[in-house]
Amino acid sequence: MKTAFHFSKDIEMAFKNDPPGQWLSTLPPNCLRLSSGYPAPALVPSEEIKKAVTRLLDEERDLPLHYLGSPRVPQLKKFLQERMVQRGVEASSSKLIVTSGACQAIDLIARVLLDDDAVVIVESPTYMEALEIFQNYTEHYMTIPIDEDGLQTELLASMLANRKEKGLPLPRLLYTIPTYQNPTGTTLSTERRQHVLALAEQYDFLILEDDAYGELGFHDNPSLLKAMDTNNRVLYVGSLSKVVAPGMRIGWVVADQQIIEPLNWFKKDLSHPFNEATMASFLEVTNFDGHLKFLTSAYESKCASMLSALEEFLPPAVSWFVPKGGYFVWVKIPGVDTSKMLPKALAAGVSFVPGKYFFLDQEKGLEYLRLSFSYANEEEIVKGVELLGQVTGVNIPVTEDAE
Repeated sequence: MKTAFHFSKDIEMAFKNDPPGQWLSTLPPNCLRLSSGYPAPALVPSEEIKKAVTRLLDEERDLPLHYLGSPRVPQLKKFLQERMVQRGVEASSSKLIVTSGACQAIDLIARVLLDDDAVVIVESPTYMEALEIFQNYTEHYMTIPIDEDGLQTELLASMLANRKEKGLPLPRLLYTIPTYQNPTGTTLSTERRQHVLALAEQYDFLILEDDAYGELGFHDNPSLLKAMDTNNRVLYVGSLSKVVAPGMRIGWVVADQQIIEPLNWFKKDLSHPFNEATMASFLEVTNFDGHLKFLTSAYESKCASMLSALEEFLPPAVSWFVPKGGYFVWVKIPGVDTSKMLPKALAAGVSFVPGKYFFLDQEKGLEYLRLSFSYANEEEIVKGVELLGQVTGVNIPVTEDAE
């Protein structure tokens, strides 16, 4: 089953048909990257990772470079188990599998749970890579809008009741990013977390909780769905990509042993012993909570600069959600197709991601765009938003000076 998403199409003419996902590498010189959903170079602990690699090879020589790998590999799994316990989730070794990032985790879960008849509930909008993954396994979806408190569970409840009344197939899986969601930055309220767990029990579906941004709250992080789950309905997916380094490709799944076992059967990449040993070496000498505090302080300041710039430079008709953590601000520009606005923005020197790519029905996302505050510095963020204000195409009312 072929996917329907090809992000590069809107900029093929400008960037010579770059393959999907590669267009950022060919942005115009000095383009301000408000599209980049990854950390700024200064926030990646590259020196510490370099020391971790050196220590690893000095102590273990060739061991981390073999299939069987380093004795440190089990230490990474132990760290992840302990981290989950700190966040309220029991994660014995038989209930946790380490993966090559969150994407492999999502794909493995989809491969085990889905087939041509499966119905999947997705947030609208949601993570574009997850949409691509699910489309490889099924064509049946329920799409539930998001507001400032996340997934609209009352609407979900109504749709589920309607499907049951009409004898339509009920969903097998709900995919959600409940905390600092990509792309909207919203966080599911406690009441809605409780509600969605109750709905999962009532209508007998599982929940895939994607927690890629869950430890990047500017203040207190909310309880995990997995920590609130008393009926083994939640499959938790975690990642170190957003809090350490995306290129290390360290993710994991915590679920019931009956789910973890088939995930292991389908995981045929032989793992990544060098990356896992390097991450273990890094973590064994790192104050991880202190590292998170450093990151969240930086992101909170960058987010504040973006929100202030949006207030200053964007027309009054433009609106956005205010995130409590994560990487992103979700912006609505009424009456503007942001994919058509993108070439103008690139020519002006700023990039963003058009909103339509985060929807199954792309027409619903035409007026939206995703801005990231994770990569650019604060000066670049302010300048980038100012440039966006100049190319929105929304008329700004002319007002006389107060004087």
